[in-house]
Parts: sequence; structure tokens; C-alpha cells
Amino acid sequence: MSTTVVVIGAGPYGLSTAAHLKARGLHVRVFGSPMASWAENMPAGMLLKSPPSASMLSAPQRGFTLDDYCRGLGETRLTGHDQVPVEMFVRYGRWFAEQLVPEVENIRVLGVDRQADGFHLKLASGEELRAAAVVVASGMDGFAYVPEPLAGLVPEGLVSHSSQHPDLASFAGQDVVVVGAGQSAQESAALLHEAGARVQLLARTGNLVFGGGPTPPPHWQPDTPLGRSWALYAVVHQAAAFRFLPERTRLRLVKRVLGPFGSWWLRPRLDGVVPVRLGEHITGARRDGDRLTLATRDGAGHAHTVETGHVLAATGYRVRLDVLDFVAPEVRAELARTAGFPRLDAGLQSSVPGLYFTGIQAAATFGPLLRFTCGTKFAALRLAAALAARG
Repeated sequence: MSTTVVVIGAGPYGLSTAAHLKARGLHVRVFGSPMASWAENMPAGMLLKSPPSASMLSAPQRGFTLDDYCRGLGETRLTGHDQVPVEMFVRYGRWFAEQLVPEVENIRVLGVDRQADGFHLKLASGEELRAAAVVVASGMDGFAYVPEPLAGLVPEGLVSHSSQHPDLASFAGQDVVVVGAGQSAQESAALLHEAGARVQLLARTGNLVFGGGPTPPPHWQPDTPLGRSWALYAVVHQAAAFRFLPERTRLRLVKRVLGPFGSWWLRPRLDGVVPVRLGEHITGARRDGDRLTLATRDGAGHAHTVETGHVLAATGYRVRLDVLDFVAPEVRAELARTAGFPRLDAGLQSSVPGLYFTGIQAAATFGPLLRFTCGTKFAALRLAAALAARG
């Protein structure tokens, strides 16, 4: 049977895209488990970096914000700079799916290949289908990055990425070194300490950076879902123009705007609480029985060693299209790229006609906004308009 659009992924971007496509009257099939990566790859007790007003999925009509969910189901309403627990955000996303995209199919897509009239897909259920267009909304899946000196020890269980642990309480009583300086690293270190682990935080940077806390008015800079500044105002409201910037500038901004820093409310959970080793980078790692010895070097060139039972690499994600093994190699080979990201047009279509990318995979084209859930509104509206125009 011919299907108009297939959406691969059922996180915030996939669900938002599907809701807007349906509102346009398009025939859509969505494959994935609603909010699965948020439930399975984020640690229990995590708080979102974004405030309640920016922790949202995009719906084609009113009534489906996080606050609408809380009011409708009797959960505690969050306002202003309240922190959003990841568990609440998962419940909200699944409620959004039940209300607007109840037909999500928890089936894995095994293959996407091109045909003369669109795409041929193979599903884990054994079904095969055709689609006129495919939207890849697979989020961070497959993009977890572990630095080279540590990567070889991941199979041995002595090193893991922060996305592998839905419950850090399993490290209670153990020695753990957390590597990184951003929100994930800082919050993982705090959660590990609070769970009873003996934790150290190791980072290249000379100082941990924290965001500014709430300030009373008057405010001289505009407020945005990402924070209060003129630069962030441009990132949010001029995302469509971002793709016209020089490639080098775009990549630098994607990496640096709202780069490695922790939320203001993490400072009291770390300062004077969790030991930190700043200004050191890892040069090597070796196994010593059931423990691990790290070799590091500081900014002055001095060598150091650190012994631990486990290393948690909270070192972020790197978009690499070649890990999307459900896309046929021949199709991946046709994708024009910008430093690993797919090169997209104004409607989020790649160089392969009918193949679209959204979320973090669109960040090199439309900017840092697409790294955050509040970017769902921009992306879903543009995708829906582009696909509706295709007929």
C-alpha cells in the first residue's frame, strides 16, 4: 500500500512533525516508541535545562503544552524558572502522543531504500511498504561520543556514555570519574554523589560555567525560550536565515551557542561538594584488574594519573549519518553533508528528494535552536508546509 509520509522516531520532533502533518490532511505512519530515548537514556532524577515554557512539543492547535497537560491531569503546575523533572516530561510527551498521534507503531524500521516513485521500507514486523517521503526524526540515537582514549574500554564495561544509564543509583558505593563540563556532566556528577557514589568531575576547561539565575525586572534584553539575550533572540527568531551564513560560521555557532555550561541551580549541588579536576585532558587509559587508570595532562604540560572504578563519559553527541544503518548505504552515499550533518533546503529536505531530517540532525542548517525541544515548532511547521506543497 502506498503511504504518503513515514516519520521515523517518536520523540518530541517526530511526534510534533506527525501532528502537524496530520493536521494538513496527509496520510502519515509513525514508527518508534513514544519518548523512549527520554525514558531510557536520561537518568532518573534529571531536571531539564530548559524552563517549563520552553519544554514543549509543537501541536497544530492550542491545548497541548506542558502546562495544559499538568492542568488536565492534576499534576503540579510549573511556572517561571521551575525545574522540569525528566519523568514529568516523558509523561507529557506520551500524553501528547495519545491525544494527537495515537497511531504510533512501536516497530523498528530496518531499511529505507529509494524507488522510482519514492521509498521502499522494511519493518522488523516483516511488513514492507512504499512511501512518497520519509522524515528521519531519530534524535540522538547512535550519536553518543566517547573520546578516543576511552572508547576501547567501553566493551569491557569500565567506561560508558552518560546516555547508557537510566538510573545512576547503580553506582552507589563505587568510585566514578565523570568526564565533561556541560549540563550532562555536571548533573551526572551531582546525581552520582547524591546516590552515594564517590565521584570526581574531570574536564578540559579551567572553570565550570553556570547559567545566570532568575533576576528581577527591569530586563534590557529580550526573553526567549533559550534564555535572555539579543544573540539568543536571533537564534530563535531568525533560524530560517541561519542557513545563509558561511558554513564555518554555522558550525562554530552550533557548537558554541549555549555550549558546555550547567544550569544555575546545579552550582550549590557541586561547589564544595564534588571534587573537580579542571584543566586536564585524558591522554590514555588502561585496565588494572577490575579498575581503571587514566593518564591526563594539564595546561602546563604536567602529567597526572587518576585511578577509578568507572568512567562516565558525559561528552555529548556527534552527528554522523553513517551510523543510521536503517538508511540504505546507496542512499546515505547520495547525501550532501556539512561536517557530518545532512545539508538541507528551506523545508528540511536533504539532497535526496523526499528524504527529510529534523531535530539535532538539522542543526547545522538552521542553528542551535534545533538542539532543543522548543525548536519543534519551527521544524514541524516548515516540514508540514514543505510536504503539503509536494502534494
